[in-house]
Amino acid sequence: MTVGRYPNTRMRRNRTDAWTRRLVAENKLSVDDLIWPIFIIEGHNTTTEVASMPGVVRVTLDLVEKHVEEAVKLGIPAIALFPATPMEKKDAEGTEATNANNLICSASRILKKSFPDVGLVGDVALDPYTDHGHDGVIRDGYVANDVTLKILRQQALIQAEAGIDIIAPSDMMDGRVGVIREALDEQGLIHTRIMSYAAKYASAFYAPFREALGSGSSLKGDKKTYQMDPANTDEALREVELDLLEGADMVMVKPGLPYLDIVRRVKDAFGVPTYAYQVSGEYAMLKGACERGWLDWDKVLIETLTGFKRAGCDGILTYGAVDAARLLAKK
Repeated sequence: MTVGRYPNTRMRRNRTDAWTRRLVAENKLSVDDLIWPIFIIEGHNTTTEVASMPGVVRVTLDLVEKHVEEAVKLGIPAIALFPATPMEKKDAEGTEATNANNLICSASRILKKSFPDVGLVGDVALDPYTDHGHDGVIRDGYVANDVTLKILRQQALIQAEAGIDIIAPSDMMDGRVGVIREALDEQGLIHTRIMSYAAKYASAFYAPFREALGSGSSLKGDKKTYQMDPANTDEALREVELDLLEGADMVMVKPGLPYLDIVRRVKDAFGVPTYAYQVSGEYAMLKGACERGWLDWDKVLIETLTGFKRAGCDGILTYGAVDAARLLAKK
């Protein structure tokens, strides 16, 4: 790296005014970088707030079109769907996950009809559907990998057939990307993409999300036997490589801000489309501070999302996507 010396070189020259700062900006956040996660519930004409995620709501199917309308108008390219399955439909095997008329599939059909040019991301895992809150089925006290794969395979198929464009397996079972890719290709669904949660950590930042799904109170034990240890980095690269070899089109790191070093390593090592999830705990942490007047929401939202871009993200899943898109539209 070639550098000069003061006073010939004055680093502040290129910070003097707004137009110069725009010209020399190394990373630029745009609406094209945003994916908006939303929560769907059963019922009619009902919106419920998520107490630990200020500004985030769950909506019934009849309201989902109206709910995403502004996001579409703002140009957000993709919506990620998550179901808050009622407890009476949850069981040990997560059978509602393979119901072709479940909340994700039903919402997908509605949104594809209304907004055919918006990408839909479907979460594939069993935790929204199991009464024990785990991402797979349990055998002898252990989340059974290969038994779970058979269910995930069918879950991915029904979502793709319902109009989901990107299958996003978040379960962290070994081999699930290969099984899903094979199933999709066998059915001629060769254009359905897979965005694998390739490096998903056993994080404490997921608690508000589990409240939103209604799975937090039912979770028995923890998820450390399948989600990654927050202490590990090299392991993340092995996970990503395996998912790419099995057919993943895009990879994701989750959570986001505490793991931007992982994003950078993944992007540098593989150069593939790389995403991160600004998870519920990150969102709640910022929102809580802003509600108390300690931070400015508009400023910290854009700053943190720019940080994702700087780390190497091609896109970010964030509950603040609509707010960010509004702010970016004003620039």
